[in-house]
Amino acid sequence: MRLGLSYLIQQFLNILQLGSLYALIAIGYTMVYGVLSLINFAHGDVFMLGAFIFFLAALWLKLPFIPALIVTVCVTVCVGVLIERLAYRPLRNAPKMSAVITALGVGVFLENFTLALSPYPQHIPEIVKNRAWVMGQVTVSSIQTIIIAISVTLMVILDFLVRKTRFGMALRAISWDISAVPLMGIPVNRIISQTFALGAALGGAAGVMYSLAYPVIDPYMGIMIGWKAFISAVVGGIGNVRGAMTGGFILGTVEIAVTMFLPSTYRDIVAFTLLFVLLIFRPHGIFGTARSVKL
Repeated sequence: MRLGLSYLIQQFLNILQLGSLYALIAIGYTMVYGVLSLINFAHGDVFMLGAFIFFLAALWLKLPFIPALIVTVCVTVCVGVLIERLAYRPLRNAPKMSAVITALGVGVFLENFTLALSPYPQHIPEIVKNRAWVMGQVTVSSIQTIIIAISVTLMVILDFLVRKTRFGMALRAISWDISAVPLMGIPVNRIISQTFALGAALGGAAGVMYSLAYPVIDPYMGIMIGWKAFISAVVGGIGNVRGAMTGGFILGTVEIAVTMFLPSTYRDIVAFTLLFVLLIFRPHGIFGTARSVKL
């Protein structure tokens, strides 16, 4: 099959859209792992909750897109902080398996809570008018542009926060040695809560933009998307913010490339195969590094 330039550009735009969504969710996984060495398996359900909050803000409150996005981010931030305070903080010194089981339990709770409120798939109202611009043989939609622009902007802001601010310095210090940073006056609990808040905000924003692109949502939508975002974080090097971003775009590229040459039903098996192969040859991910542990 001969691939024209216009076709490749069109698929590149699709990669940017899908990869940016994976990257936003993957950042939430990688930030929590960086400070607590914990895989927050409930994060995919926070993404799902963001989509439903956006749905309620658009349908019940009749809010335009930007206010609905702000409301969604604020609510998911509160949810993220509550999850950390009520579920994870009491288990901070407990065995890691206890925290993993708790994370899975929180995810199940969020799924069933949403299921109790909305047991059927819901269709997002057309809160943003989708316009298409045709340039030659390439079609660019307004929703696609919004998703890419907001996602990239959020990732740039987060990267600046992590690398250039006092919060970012404290976050990196906790990631390196959580037992030593209190001696330097760093408020560990506050920084960890803020980390959960940031991750939940990005997950909620990703839920909003996913529901724009794929306007049918359901309480179990966060399971597969969450696993794929986790794969993105592992591929890039979990614990590394730029690695999570890169992993999201790599997974987006792989999935779009699969649909170019194979039936779309092969996307998931290729994505998980990518994780298995990477863990064999590069267990710490592309940008991850092995750390020595003192016994």
